[in-house]
This record gives sequence, C-alpha cells and structure tokens, in this order.
Amino acid sequence: MAKFLNNRRNLVPFIFLLPAVFILAVGLVVPLVNAFRLSFYEWSMGTPLASARYIGLASYERLLGDAGVGESLGVTLRFGFWVILIEMALGITLALLLERQIRGAALFRTIFVLPLMVSPVVVGLTWRYLFDARSGLVNFYLEEIGEAIPFLQQFGFTTQLWLADRNLAFTSIIVTDVWQWTPFVFIIILAGLQAVPREVLESAYIDGANWLQMTWFVKLPMIRSVILITLLLRLVDVFRALEVIYILTFGGPGRSTELLSLHIYKTAFTSQQLGYASAISTLLIGIIFVLSLGILVFNNPLKERADF
Repeated sequence: MAKFLNNRRNLVPFIFLLPAVFILAVGLVVPLVNAFRLSFYEWSMGTPLASARYIGLASYERLLGDAGVGESLGVTLRFGFWVILIEMALGITLALLLERQIRGAALFRTIFVLPLMVSPVVVGLTWRYLFDARSGLVNFYLEEIGEAIPFLQQFGFTTQLWLADRNLAFTSIIVTDVWQWTPFVFIIILAGLQAVPREVLESAYIDGANWLQMTWFVKLPMIRSVILITLLLRLVDVFRALEVIYILTFGGPGRSTELLSLHIYKTAFTSQQLGYASAISTLLIGIIFVLSLGILVFNNPLKERADF
C-alpha cells in the first residue's frame, strides 16, 4: 500500500504538467506537422485549401537548387556568427565587471537591461531613423567628428549610406541586434556568476589566484552550462529573427541582409507560394534542431561527471 501511494505521489508533478504539455502540443507541434504536410503540396494564398495540388518532393528538389535559399542561408550564418560572437563577448565581459560591488553598479545594470524592454518593431523603427542618410543621428555625429578632426574623414567619419550600401547595411543589422540582445546575455551570465559558491572563490583567493586567474580557471568553468544554454537561446533567436530586419532593410540592398526567415516570409506572403515556403521552413527547423542538439550534447552533464 505504501509503495502504491509513493508511486502516486511521484506522478503528481507530471499530472500538473499535463495542461502545459497539451497547450504546447496544440500551439507548437500541430502547426509544425501541418507545415511539414503542406510542403508536399502546391498552394497559393487566397485559394481554398481543397484546391492544393499534391506535388510530393518537388518543393524539396527545387530547394536544393534554389540560389536564393543558399544565399539567404549564407547571410544568416554570417549574421549569426558575428552577432553571437560579439554579444557573448560583450555580455560576459559586462557581467564580470558589474558582478563586483562597485559604485553605481545597480544603475548600470538597469541601463543595460533597458533594450530588452523595447519591442522589436520599435527597435527597428528607432534604428532606421538613426541610420537615415539625411537626418539620422549616426551621420550627424560622424560629420561633426569629421569636421572637428579632418584627418578622420578618410576613415569614414562622414555621411554614409548605411541602409543603401550592401556592406554597411549588413553592419547596420549587426549593430542593431547587438544593441538589442547583449543585455539578454549579460543578465543571464550575471545570474550565473552570482550563483557561484563564495567558498570556492575564497579558496581560490587564499591559494593566491588573481582576478584574471579566478575568472578563467574558476568562474567561467563553473558557469559553463549557463554560457552554453545562453549560446543556444541566442542561436535559435538568430535563425528566427524577422521583425527588425524587415523594418530596417527588408532584406536589401539586393539580398545582402535577407535572412532565411525573411526569405520564407517573402516566399509565403509576397510570392504566395505557401507550399514551397513550408519546405524552406522545414529546412530551417532541421538546421536549428541539429545545431541545438550539438550544443546540448556538448553540454551533457553526465559526460562531465564521467570525465571527472
């Protein structure tokens, strides 16, 4: 009898999770299955679903030879590499600096977190005005500095076509994303650092470790899981980034800033090829799944214990 009651108690947490699992299945799994099923059909927006024509794997065959998809995927990978590298470096550095008890640390933490409170649409509009070639503040201050120090004009301290030049447009979306999402990395890493046991740090200090040694050999290894999970979250966000890029450049000039998510949007709602857009979405989901699985396997705590 006691064993039966104990087994029932073990099931209680799972019973409470059932509503959340059901909502997740209805809101996530069902649309994913429907999107995958739709990728085998040719269907245009505005026509009845019953008129969709079954084409089998034709969309996936087209996908393999589509230069637009390959170019958008390349832009996404380059964009993801740079924003994740910069955001992780800045976020970890700021967390390490503001972890200590210094004057004004609370104020700095509040300021750094402010971009997270702004909606993506507002972020896109704000930076579009800032990068405006005629009246943007970025060009205004560049001109002011260039006029004050003429030598700097040859290094770009003059009016720039930020959203009209291919290279500058790509740089602009990187700057915007770094401004928006570095606070996310900062706040998670800061929480991980504050959870490091003080006894461990005191022991390292007694053993003669300086701040750099304590950071590299004690703090960062102890929050390795936090760093990798943060990396995973940012990786997923990069592949589904859409609103800010849509407002800033709409993928232009050309396809220089067209992420794969934006290419899917254009295919579905501009070209109205919903079946083909579903096939590209399946590719995107597969890429995210493989990369996420790789990070989770690398962060396997059981492997760490075995190695230890």
